[in-house]
Amino acid sequence: MKKKMLVLGCGLTLFGFILTGCGGNSAAKKSTNYDKVTFAYPTFNNIPAEADLNVVEESINKITREKIGVEVTLMPISISEYSSKVSLALQGGEKLDAFESLGNFSTCISTDMAYDITDLMDKCAPETKQLIGDEWLNACKSKGRLYGIPTYKPIALTPMLIYRKDIAEAAGIDMSKVNSLDDITAVLEKVKKAYPNMTPLAPVQTGFLGSLFCISERDPLCDDIYKPIGVLLGKELKVKDLYSTPEFNHVTELARYWYQNDLVMKDAATTTSMAAETMSSGNYFAYIASYSYPEEDTAVSLQSQMNNFPIGAKRIGDAYLSTGDINSLSWMVASTSKVPEATLKFLNLTYTDKDVINLVIYGVEGRDYVKNADGSVSYPEGQDASTVPYTAQLACGIFGNFFEMYQMGIANKASLEWELEQNKHAATSPAMGFTFDASALKTQYTAVNNVISQYLPGLLCGSLDPATETSKFVKALNDAGYQQILEAKQAQLDAWAKNK
Repeated sequence: MKKKMLVLGCGLTLFGFILTGCGGNSAAKKSTNYDKVTFAYPTFNNIPAEADLNVVEESINKITREKIGVEVTLMPISISEYSSKVSLALQGGEKLDAFESLGNFSTCISTDMAYDITDLMDKCAPETKQLIGDEWLNACKSKGRLYGIPTYKPIALTPMLIYRKDIAEAAGIDMSKVNSLDDITAVLEKVKKAYPNMTPLAPVQTGFLGSLFCISERDPLCDDIYKPIGVLLGKELKVKDLYSTPEFNHVTELARYWYQNDLVMKDAATTTSMAAETMSSGNYFAYIASYSYPEEDTAVSLQSQMNNFPIGAKRIGDAYLSTGDINSLSWMVASTSKVPEATLKFLNLTYTDKDVINLVIYGVEGRDYVKNADGSVSYPEGQDASTVPYTAQLACGIFGNFFEMYQMGIANKASLEWELEQNKHAATSPAMGFTFDASALKTQYTAVNNVISQYLPGLLCGSLDPATETSKFVKALNDAGYQQILEAKQAQLDAWAKNK
């Protein structure tokens, strides 16, 4: 159950009885009317059939009606469509109360998607406030106000190559010698030679091979980690245009070489298939992603997602922590929610109630998963993630309190301790605690993001030639207002450093 991707809201309409506070729920317990909360969450797994989803929903509501006087409507959304669907739902006035920032924390704030929960935490989520602590909550503030609750999990991300162990062994590949992005090319070439009909590398998600994660000590300064707009590299507090750096050029040149030599999926820039799906087909060898778990645990947790092929995980970089690593996966109350207190009370349960969070992740015991003797869980015999009626297991690193979730395939307390140590001792950005206020740059962000969507997937996946297209990309960015954003980031960063 140990996958993290990192890794990207909205609501309206009031149903039922609204509680006057968050402290007591006796009136709600006696009433047949409950606050209705729509919980929109991303999933890397299949979207379940409505009837199957309803069974999980009702199991959760048996708990929430009694504990907090709330009924929850589950709204799973495919990871590839999550950010756009949530944004459109908010704009269109749909009923949607809780959502995930999913890498877009600053955008969620600057576009008024998120509710200010500063004054609600003590009443509605005191247990979560104590669990998370001030340091992490401060990373989810803007101008001193709190807008999100970070996922409580192993959060220091380490880039890894996820691969088929059986193929590596058959091709005579010594994976112990694979320690960086540059080491991967030779591996892919050996796989292609031994298995001409196999595509060696799959994208981890649409338009993203994962190689950007391998640029070390990169702080996106609260932007989308998949398409940052102005970054820090290393220890200097100097905002840089990532797309004009040698590091970015190297990543895109590698991708182009892979593309031209049939080492990567040809439609990686546009496919809607996620890594688990492509790997399950048996036609792909590996993909690159970032995880915050030990190699062995990562591999074990992913194996059941990939048709039970023997899966390995190899670190190809070092863990790193920035403010964005904390707030990029933040749960937010929609600014248009009519039931913000009820919504926050439900989010509180996803951090504190073991039954609630495991229902959201795994579904119904016996039907969707079974418990093993060692305390871990697995899919029922003869089934996997693609055949059970419900699972959101691949998104387990996105929800609430990771340490209250069942572990998939292996129960290892030592691993949990290792993960907590990674959080404490990973290399840390010099701008830790800085959050960028982009509210005055909405027009520029929209224009710049449109340019990024046009160019970046092709450059990162090799279908665009960086020798000719990167310069066009940078010019289009600058024409869209890119430099104004960089200058504003630098000015705010300088002020933050001065007052730190």
